[in-house]
Amino acid sequence: MGSFDFVTIFFLVAAVVIFLQLRSVLGRRTGNERPPFDPYSKREGVEPADSADRGKVVTLPRRDLDEDENPYAAIDAYAAPGTPLNESLRALVKTDPSFEPKKFIDGARMAYEMIVVAFADGDRKTLKNLLSRDVYEGFDAAIAERESKGEVVRSSFVGIEKADIVGAEVKDSEANITLRIVSQLISATYDKEGKLVEGDAETVAEVNDVWTFARDTRSRDPNWKLIATESEG
Repeated sequence: MGSFDFVTIFFLVAAVVIFLQLRSVLGRRTGNERPPFDPYSKREGVEPADSADRGKVVTLPRRDLDEDENPYAAIDAYAAPGTPLNESLRALVKTDPSFEPKKFIDGARMAYEMIVVAFADGDRKTLKNLLSRDVYEGFDAAIAERESKGEVVRSSFVGIEKADIVGAEVKDSEANITLRIVSQLISATYDKEGKLVEGDAETVAEVNDVWTFARDTRSRDPNWKLIATESEG
């Protein structure tokens, strides 16, 4: 997976706020990842404008460094020098000098919205392109359960209030970045007869998620995948 420049971060990633509670261990693949916390659920458990592009990678601008440019300037501007976050992000830059925190976050925000919307719509094709296999299996199981009951989720993604990188590391050749995301959405679940069974079609709920994305730095594929999610309530 190519450089950190973001060429597709959403091609990764997942868990979300309109569904079920995810209790996977952050940054680790457990094989039991499930969709995140649904503020309306009693159970546990945006796509591109052109529909033809659903699930496809979104290419973001690549940043080229000048020979005399400080390779850590963007890192130091985002995280104070000497802090653990700054040191971990610097380690990522050593792997990919074009990596920039703010551009990564911009891509992550788009990925988050795409995944939330795809989950609500039961759009497995889009999810499969954005999630790791373990995380996808959790989402797929939740969608299948919903379908078996004839339930339909109607949701409106209001927006993301805040998205911050809270951790980063390189394990062998795999780069991991963890973000804390605060978003708002409206979500309501109806049974096959059209009766409201969960949620509220009028209320905006705040959701706090922690998502971890990963990419193999040895690969030429620039795509990131969501490998772990955790709901903070």
